Amino acid sequence: MDRIKSVKNIRNKIKNNQVSIGSWMQISNPTIAEIMGNSFFEWIAIDQEHGHFSNHQLPDIFRALELTNTLPLVRLRDSSMVSCKEVLDAGAGGVIVPMVESSDQLERIKSYSRWPPSGCRGVGFSRSNMFGKNFSNYALEAQSPLLIAMVETKKGIDNIDKILTVKGLDAIMLGPYDLSASLGITADFENTKFKNAIRLFLEKTKEYNIPSGTHVVNPDNNELNKSILEGYKFIAYSIDSVFLRKAMDFKI
Repeated sequence: MDRIKSVKNIRNKIKNNQVSIGSWMQISNPTIAEIMGNSFFEWIAIDQEHGHFSNHQLPDIFRALELTNTLPLVRLRDSSMVSCKEVLDAGAGGVIVPMVESSDQLERIKSYSRWPPSGCRGVGFSRSNMFGKNFSNYALEAQSPLLIAMVETKKGIDNIDKILTVKGLDAIMLGPYDLSASLGITADFENTKFKNAIRLFLEKTKEYNIPSGTHVVNPDNNELNKSILEGYKFIAYSIDSVFLRKAMDFKI
């Protein structure tokens, strides 16, 4: 697939007030990736934080998605240089950074994910550049892979102004479960404290003109449409594991 084109299309879409919808994978199976890639999703986030993916499995997962020009992204397992390098060298089109709590942290991740001169990521042959065959083209791509931050804690909300000023940030997602836990009200999404945090998040993303994102975990079109009406532009729609569990939720 043409990753540069896919990244550009998603980037332009969310910057121009349109909605980009992807989904989430936790199960490390290329067949599941192929099925999800044959849906309407523009991108699929491979969840290394809570999923079951080893780095050696990523190329096969990515290949299955690339068959239908679905862009593979990775939610990093941590904020290290090694994590960024490994997933991007495998061919990810960008990174989703969990638990962002400061602008300094996000600046470091941005640098870790980009080749010089834009960053400090190590340069070399890898699957991302077809082991040197596409080196020149990838040298351009590696200057600005998609960078998506996740704000999932009270500290992240408190520092939202500074986080939103990081240049090169494509979108910022809200992590509802972790945020509610950080506020001491785990999964209580009707609580006033949680709703106030959401309101502030949306107000600030509009103020700084950064596309906001969220994860609609429950596969429900009404919830998806509600998120779109609320102004979210970068939306993950459910998870492979939840799709599977919901399909088996019946009684005899």
